Amino acid sequence: MPWRETSVMEERLRFVARLLEGEGMSAVCRDFGISRKTGYKIFNRYKDEGLEALTDRSRRPVRYANQLPDPVEAMIVRLKKEKPHWGARKIRELLVRKLAGDVRLPARSTVHAVLDRHGLVSQARKRNRANKAMGTTLSQALDPNDL
Repeated sequence: MPWRETSVMEERLRFVARLLEGEGMSAVCRDFGISRKTGYKIFNRYKDEGLEALTDRSRRPVRYANQLPDPVEAMIVRLKKEKPHWGARKIRELLVRKLAGDVRLPARSTVHAVLDRHGLVSQARKRNRANKAMGTTLSQALDPNDL
């Protein structure tokens, strides 16, 4: 038996159609394999908004609770562009002086994350070791446990 391909919207439309025909909520929910709470949610959305309510909604949060305010982020980027050699620690200290008490100040790691997100962090240079330690050459063992 071949698979029957249906979309979420078609299933919700069939669900609502059966309810509008007069079938009971419990029986229809049981047939569709959803809880009554979900069934009532779908049906109430349909009654309030019509067919538009049967489409999938975005799961993206409306707002992010701990997101840094845009003016503070812009100030961090501006300060880094003014003083390119300053790091997250110095920029945060300057923010402490400028914004003391106005807003909640970000941690040093948050300042660094903002700078990194905007591409303003360069990798530290690797230093060449002048006197690299030289080991002794390995001797050839003739037998096991023989040095």
